[in-house]
Amino acid sequence: MTHVGQPIATGGATTTPTVIDVRDLNFSYPKAAEPAVTNMTFSVRSGEIFGFLGPSGAGKSTTQKILIGLLPDGQGTVRVWGKTPREWGNSYYERIGVSFELPNHYRKLTALENLRFFASLYSGATEDPMALLERVGLADDAHTQVGRFSKGMQTRLTFVRALLNRPELIFLDEPTSGMDPRNARIVKDMIAELRDQGRTVFLTTHDMATAEELCDRVAFVVDGRIAILDSPAELKLARSKRTVRVQYRCTEGAPLETAEFALDGLADDEALHTLLRQARVESIHSQEAGLNDVFVEATGRSLT
Repeated sequence: MTHVGQPIATGGATTTPTVIDVRDLNFSYPKAAEPAVTNMTFSVRSGEIFGFLGPSGAGKSTTQKILIGLLPDGQGTVRVWGKTPREWGNSYYERIGVSFELPNHYRKLTALENLRFFASLYSGATEDPMALLERVGLADDAHTQVGRFSKGMQTRLTFVRALLNRPELIFLDEPTSGMDPRNARIVKDMIAELRDQGRTVFLTTHDMATAEELCDRVAFVVDGRIAILDSPAELKLARSKRTVRVQYRCTEGAPLETAEFALDGLADDEALHTLLRQARVESIHSQEAGLNDVFVEATGRSLT
């Protein structure tokens, strides 16, 4: 018998199982002029970080709420581990973790009291709350009322709360919002660790740098639709300018100059070889498109 979440062997080969499968999803809020989600189709594989990127109002949060079970399934097919969230019942929430962008703690309780309370709601084994607080630099504030926390501190607390029940699937909404670079680095490293442990992460964000660094694949969402979906590397390469830009000086101390050479046939480009032999080369860069450039080209929109 094949167990959910384990690789499936087919004809001697092993394929990665699908955790989330969404097909032709449509969803409209009552009295809304336009649907929030239109013909949405995508899948998320076990053990990957899947990025869901788009501007505010694109349909990201609606899709995530459907996957979490906070909204009805809508029209179409929504399956997580082969069932709808509602078909799983309460056992679903033993297997998933959710970190919302807006903190939702008990403000009069301390950080440790919050984690201990939420840990008590699960029937299975949970992580040590103090160990989680230590990981995100909140151990010294464990006994401080959450109402006195900054936004970044609350975001870190929200993040580790999503990990309490050792979830197989984690939904993260802007997990580094309001954080300084040092604490954002800690959280990003922890997210990468979740993937290394074989867990699946559904990451909703408008932060291109975070998505490019962490995600195995990204879906660009605009007006309730997925405009494009692939790995960040493939998306950038498909829209990159196939040239190499060389910055150089004719002699030491001379003004900086720039030359471009076609990437195709580069090994046989005599002009490049001459420049490399005779000039002082300061930098060589391929003209790779940025992920934000890809988003603008594919959607005609900007995330800002």
